Amino acid sequence: MFKVEIKADVLKELKKMDKRTSAYLFNWINHNLVNVKNPRAIGKALKGEYKGFWRYRAGKFRIIAKIKDKVLIIEIIKIASRDKVYK
Repeated sequence: MFKVEIKADVLKELKKMDKRTSAYLFNWINHNLVNVKNPRAIGKALKGEYKGFWRYRAGKFRIIAKIKDKVLIIEIIKIASRDKVYK
């Protein structure tokens, strides 16, 4: 079972969002990523300069994460809307 770690700067960005959006994203993460057996089953591997990272779709938002298999952690690197997440 994987744990989820959210980087401090990502938490800061989530707190800047309106309460409804941040609650939606936290609920999505808790429902879909916390204690999941295989996080790769619901995500998509990224290519190019983002190779090694995984993307999860949460409505119009994208969650970029790094999966650390040895310690069973999904580290969330970035959360942003689809048009801004890769910039």
